[in-house]
Amino acid sequence: MKRDHRGTIIFEREPVPVAIAQLALPTIVGQIILVIYNMADTFFMGLTGSDAKIASVTVCLPAFMFLSAIANLFGVGGAGEAARCLGSDDRKGAGEACAFSFWNCAFLTLIYIVSAILLRHPFLSALGGADPEVHHYATGYLLITVGLGGLGTAMNMVTAHLFRSEGRSLDASIGIVSGSLLNIALDPVFMFVLLPKGQEVLGAAIATAVSNWIALFIMIALQVRRRSNSVLSFRLPHNPDRTMIRRIFGTGLPACIMTLFENISYACLDRLMMANGTAAQAGLGIAKKINMLAHATVRGLTQGVLPLIAFNYSSKNYRRMKQVIRDTVLVSLAIGLSCMAACLLAARPLVGFFVKPGDSLNLGMRFLRILCIGAPFSAVAYTFISFFQAVGRWQSAFVLAVLRKGFLDIPLMFLFCLINPLTGIAAATPTADIVCCLTAFFLYQLYHYRNLREVEKKA
Repeated sequence: MKRDHRGTIIFEREPVPVAIAQLALPTIVGQIILVIYNMADTFFMGLTGSDAKIASVTVCLPAFMFLSAIANLFGVGGAGEAARCLGSDDRKGAGEACAFSFWNCAFLTLIYIVSAILLRHPFLSALGGADPEVHHYATGYLLITVGLGGLGTAMNMVTAHLFRSEGRSLDASIGIVSGSLLNIALDPVFMFVLLPKGQEVLGAAIATAVSNWIALFIMIALQVRRRSNSVLSFRLPHNPDRTMIRRIFGTGLPACIMTLFENISYACLDRLMMANGTAAQAGLGIAKKINMLAHATVRGLTQGVLPLIAFNYSSKNYRRMKQVIRDTVLVSLAIGLSCMAACLLAARPLVGFFVKPGDSLNLGMRFLRILCIGAPFSAVAYTFISFFQAVGRWQSAFVLAVLRKGFLDIPLMFLFCLINPLTGIAAATPTADIVCCLTAFFLYQLYHYRNLREVEKKA
């Protein structure tokens, strides 16, 4: 969509630190709330004092996050196509792209839900839920969150993507944030009030499913309220254009694959850690979620500055673009270093917030101190990934994303497991972050040498 005058001022004239703050703060807040939402089940589950219940939620995380992969496939792809159509004043094409994405997301989600229910036992065992007690709790959690709540979860996310395609970022944030806050509020109600003692995992699952369905209804209400000036269409598509379909999949597939690799990586981590016992699985799950805060904050920062980089690249203001990249690297590095220091120095109170003293607390502290080493490196890598996305170098962005999660860390898990079956597995993640950071810096320098050096001198 064409930017308004205020947007042009932010991209073009505001001091770079001010522009970064204005664009990044909303996305950072949204990402932090999502992390808090992901931590809610773990926190309340920790109050039960059961390692098996904590581990069951951790085991189900990749299965639940697969819904995000489906939503990214059609959400990112559909939003990208709709935005391109709006840029060329093709309002009908934008509506068709949204309708195709919305209904095909629903169709593929239903296929996944049915498959997950029918194959739930081998599926959960493959994800690291082979322990009988963990498997029992994880089965109930999967049936509720994916079986009953999966469609609401995926459609909530894909609708948020489609809202952003016509500049409705506030509406998209309202839907996502409302679902997260509702989940946090409903968790203790279902876990400790409405359901009997011993059914806390089931209560957490019901809270998650209910909150995501309510969030979807809020999204629908927002669309109904704005239907008179919205180009989005949710009518069943008839004979969709094949070229449009190819563009949607071409844009959305990389985002989907990135999410899948991340989930596969987490599943391998849980699977390998399973041999060390339930306490190790529980401790690792808590450490991963605490460490996620640094990644989410930096991800929000880089997502926010991506349009700022793209605008100045398109307008050939390369000096300002480089300043944006430099300042973003410095801020993201400061965030990563701060989070690493906090985790190293305060591992006990951080992990102890989620779990009672015992083996899971001690192991969680060890895992957190290992995982957090990668925070500053992944922070820098995120910035360069966003840069390549902004300037249209999708291949470089894709390579860096899957290098960090999938192509590098999974083989390292198996290799390091042979060296040390406990801490070696966790050490694979920061090692992959370091290699990805160095690769990202090399690719950026190579791109600058080949494409920007001469034109920057002339600017």
